[in-house]
Amino acid sequence: MGNGTVLIVDDEPNAVKVLSAILLEADYNVVESIDVDMALKALHQEDVDVIITDLRMPGRDGMQLFEYVTENHPDIPVIFLTAYGSVDSAVHAITHGAFYYFIKPPDYLKLKSILSRAVEQRRLKREIDTLRKRLAEETSLPRIIGKTPQMLKIFNTIETIKDSESSVIICGETGTGKELIARALHFGSDRRDRPFVAVNCAAIPRELLESELFGYEKGAFTGAVSRRIGRFDEASGGTLFLDEIGELELSVQAKLLRVLQEREIERLGSNRKIKVHFRLISSTNRDLGREVKTGNFRKDLLYRINVIQINVPLLKERQDDIPLLVSEYVNEFCIREKKVLTLSDEVMGIFQDYHWPGNVRQLRNVMERAVVLSKGDTITSRELPEEFISLKKREEPLHSLKTLSEVESEAVRNALRVCNGNKSKAARLLGISRKALYKRLKDWKIE
Repeated sequence: MGNGTVLIVDDEPNAVKVLSAILLEADYNVVESIDVDMALKALHQEDVDVIITDLRMPGRDGMQLFEYVTENHPDIPVIFLTAYGSVDSAVHAITHGAFYYFIKPPDYLKLKSILSRAVEQRRLKREIDTLRKRLAEETSLPRIIGKTPQMLKIFNTIETIKDSESSVIICGETGTGKELIARALHFGSDRRDRPFVAVNCAAIPRELLESELFGYEKGAFTGAVSRRIGRFDEASGGTLFLDEIGELELSVQAKLLRVLQEREIERLGSNRKIKVHFRLISSTNRDLGREVKTGNFRKDLLYRINVIQINVPLLKERQDDIPLLVSEYVNEFCIREKKVLTLSDEVMGIFQDYHWPGNVRQLRNVMERAVVLSKGDTITSRELPEEFISLKKREEPLHSLKTLSEVESEAVRNALRVCNGNKSKAARLLGISRKALYKRLKDWKIE
């Protein structure tokens, strides 16, 4: 049933029946036990959310049951029912972690309220534990998320070529996850225990890029106070990932081509040749074929690096992956921020309509922001950046329109609510016959 499963433990059968009836009416699933032994069996057979137990019972009592639960099922809240004479014992239980206690006979309205809080606490604990386990199980293997045909094709390509020595170029716009694919190729391969060296060719100043790649000897230039191992050398035996390779100057392109042909380098300031052997994976957000035509990229280097090409789609081209990515990022940042959050349907609708110029990287940043800013248990449009809010405002007039059927259905539901479920009164209030009302209830499956 909807609200959770409650295990009632009491040696008085009538007390069990009364409480059971009240909770069943409140949409709880109820498991009944007249002693602790029955309760322990039920714990092994049922997924119990809360235990409501009498304190004093023949044989093993409620306190012994509480101690067992605390030891073996610490996520299940325990609520005590106790007679006036044993309040001290109940207070003792509270100080040792029991959720609440009531003096018999309990105030059933208050009990239902406390019970609702207990079920929610258990749900949150389980979700947090699940998130923690997922975090503990994470390995160094990068997770690429997707189920669309474009992404499945990429997964198949990675699986096919991961152990090859052939050069790979990954093409796609900024933020589409090119480095993640490069890491998946390396860490999924038989090179996984060897170096993965990533160089962002767009982020390193051009005058420093050559020394970064080749390394240098002490005294090779002003400021070279000690020997520096270059990235080519570091990657030997493993994988070198040149991110945004289209940003390399022509002079550096020529030297890279020579390294790929001869598999050896010379550090700046040295004449000694050093053998290097690495797999090259490159990425670019440029059309390198066009760059060749305009003279900005060497044709012979393109042939060398473009043995296998992987094209990464834009996020807006893989809309069906957005819910998967959102779920992953919400979980990731909830673990970090120690929160448990869900995403509103409103926000998911906005995400599906948005054009995502920054692709997956932008989505991840938006979800991090939303999780950090969220104060309730649901992420709403209030936690989104301004560009999403303006998108929502532009679309609101269209989304706010309801069909005639929806308006009628809402009117019928409101009338039934006002008339406490009395169908004759509701029909009169709506100005229709009882027969017409029953037809609408049947058509719309309104209970």
